Amino acid sequence: MAYEVEKTEDEWRAVLTPTEFHVLREAGTERPFSSSYETDETPGVYACRACGTELFRSDTKFDAHCGWPAFWSPLAGDKVELIEDSSLGMRRTEVRCAHCGSHLGHVFEGEGFPTPTDQRYCINGVSLTLVPDAG
Repeated sequence: MAYEVEKTEDEWRAVLTPTEFHVLREAGTERPFSSSYETDETPGVYACRACGTELFRSDTKFDAHCGWPAFWSPLAGDKVELIEDSSLGMRRTEVRCAHCGSHLGHVFEGEGFPTPTDQRYCINGVSLTLVPDAG
């Protein structure tokens, strides 16, 4: 798929840390409980660390006690791309930034969380940048 933001591997390496590159461009996973975003209550928008596209609002974030920031919905359906992922011997749905194709995490359904969508967008904190609300 063609994305609005496309860079070579070397261009991505020049703007991302090695950990960010591994997660965002190689579909890696950060260590659980390593992101302060998991429990951060700052109001604002979470943007893609690679391209800056706004992806999630803090008011859709909830504490799923899973080790990664969890959201029950993206800002809009066109902000993320969902791809079937059968790696690791299981069926999951990968979440990517629809603007640059960077790996964000996975979305899970039917886990019984008391949210409006019964979905958990389990997102690597290293894939995000929090832009606090003004004021």
